[in-house]
Amino acid sequence: MSISILGARVIDPQSGLDQVTDLHLEGGRIAAMGAAPVGFTANRTLQADGLVVAPGLVDLGVSLREPGYSRKGTIASETRAAVAGGVTSLCCPPQTRPALDTSAVAELILDRAREAGNSKVYPIGALTKGLEGEQLAELVGLRDTGCVAFGNGLKEIPNNRTLARALEYAATFDLTVVFHSQDRDLAQGGLAHEGAMASFLGLPGIPETAETVALARNLLLVEQTGVRAHFTQITSARGARLIAQAQSLGLPVTADVALYQLILTDESLREFSSLYHVQPPLRSAADRDGLREAVKTGVIQAISSHHQPHERDAKLAPFGATEPGISSVDVLLPLAMTLVEDGLLDLPTLLARLTCGPAGAMRLPAGQLQVGAAADLVVFDPQASTVAGEHWYSRGDNCPFIGHCLPGAVRYTLVDGRICHEA
Repeated sequence: MSISILGARVIDPQSGLDQVTDLHLEGGRIAAMGAAPVGFTANRTLQADGLVVAPGLVDLGVSLREPGYSRKGTIASETRAAVAGGVTSLCCPPQTRPALDTSAVAELILDRAREAGNSKVYPIGALTKGLEGEQLAELVGLRDTGCVAFGNGLKEIPNNRTLARALEYAATFDLTVVFHSQDRDLAQGGLAHEGAMASFLGLPGIPETAETVALARNLLLVEQTGVRAHFTQITSARGARLIAQAQSLGLPVTADVALYQLILTDESLREFSSLYHVQPPLRSAADRDGLREAVKTGVIQAISSHHQPHERDAKLAPFGATEPGISSVDVLLPLAMTLVEDGLLDLPTLLARLTCGPAGAMRLPAGQLQVGAAADLVVFDPQASTVAGEHWYSRGDNCPFIGHCLPGAVRYTLVDGRICHEA
């Protein structure tokens, strides 16, 4: 299908483009910006006066739950939720059942994603077999199947020698390793950030050092091995400073933060609502401010949903017995727009952290508008609003923002020039 999008404010953070112009799409790609190509005829025209066109969002943390946890979500349901939130490309973590440690599992995920026809899916493979931290998975085979990076989730590899050998192997083949930096022993049994709120509520705490001790170890091993490293779900201001120091030394290090960590703090736990039970935990207001500054300066170059859908029963037990995680990819763009509304980021910077920033971290062919590139776009109204939960596509409604009126509304999401979501 050939589509013309007329009169929109087009923002491409990668190139610095920010102007009112037209876009013309043909054959799944961007055919032209400005004047239409000679002989171009649009099958459909979108009048976009007052709207913004940007690269489709790139989300580095969306749990699709398949295979193994289809009661929580499916590849079809969660990629449908993703395009509703403006996401055209996403990375899914390896915590499936069985773990994403073989080419067969990777192929299953990719085949079902193609069948669903929503957002593009880029799997993150398991670094070790079964995520058990002992034997390396078949990393090169997984790469050849389509995995873009490798990690072990929150299951720490306890043996430093084993981890060092894994990183050396990954560096040999120029593979990206994803670190969830949380020390297993310091975090064991913890439910909330170790601080005044956890003490007030009587919840066992997870200290900031659970992140920083593991982060320091991992950064030293990155320096030793030279592996490309991405640090995901940074939660503390001090952790962000460690990332900044590593980058200043020239280490090949990138980082992301969960969007909810830029909005919420451990004060949200006051009513014991399990909707705020996440791992790693929500931290202090000072940590949130430090994370916001790191995002603003680009030390943290990617904002992700870290979407973890759950069935309703998973959140109905007492706080400590519930499963951690927030479902939020449905409203990723409107929720992120609260950072603009609050004056924390300007719109082009926010879009950079949602598009070219994450795409660059994982070396994905996404996150930019360029003639000849795939027509993966989001068209949104920055002046409209979205009531979270009014239209919900994820199987998990474990979202503390449901019912909130959020700034901005996704009007269209296009993947390869095809409209996958239309409000």
